[in-house]
Amino acid sequence: MSCETKTFRPFPHDWQSADYVAGWIDHDVARDPERRALLRKMLSSVPFPHEAELQVLDVGAGYGVVTEEVLAAFPRSRVTLQDYSRAMLDQARLRLDGHADRLSYVLADLTASAWPEQVGGPFDLAVSAIVLHNLGNREKIFGCYPAIYGLLKPVGFFLNCDRFPDGVDDHLAALRASGFGHVECVWQDAPRAIIVAARPDC
Repeated sequence: MSCETKTFRPFPHDWQSADYVAGWIDHDVARDPERRALLRKMLSSVPFPHEAELQVLDVGAGYGVVTEEVLAAFPRSRVTLQDYSRAMLDQARLRLDGHADRLSYVLADLTASAWPEQVGGPFDLAVSAIVLHNLGNREKIFGCYPAIYGLLKPVGFFLNCDRFPDGVDDHLAALRASGFGHVECVWQDAPRAIIVAARPDC
């Protein structure tokens, strides 16, 4: 008697399917050792002390990996997790249940004009990892930068670890055009890079 083994196929994505998301997470956790080192490097780029009581926005939070690292770096922070996949946010709630009193969840689409109002704010810090490139084109990605800028406090930072297949220079320019005063690529292993963008008052 033969037994057919199902192999998870990561593409095409179906972020609204609970079964697909669960399988994707099982597949994705294999990247944890390298990814978590990058996330810690990203979070070390801001000057906030460990004990800071930060208001943080996790843009495209997925199942909560970035928020986990935020809470490790700044355990007194409060995090708003935004994602457009209810299935992902459901997984994040399970994963982060022990921190429930410090978290809020917002189902919102980054391509919708109302998403900044949905997440609230203002925030000391906005973070994102391997998310914005999924929007598919530069117009949509660049459209997020002024929205994120507007959600930050006067002394606020945006940290983005992502894939930049077209290079980082145009992204740095778009962030400056959105109002950020200091913008820097602090790490790069093309096409991946970490960008730090600070409000002018920082």
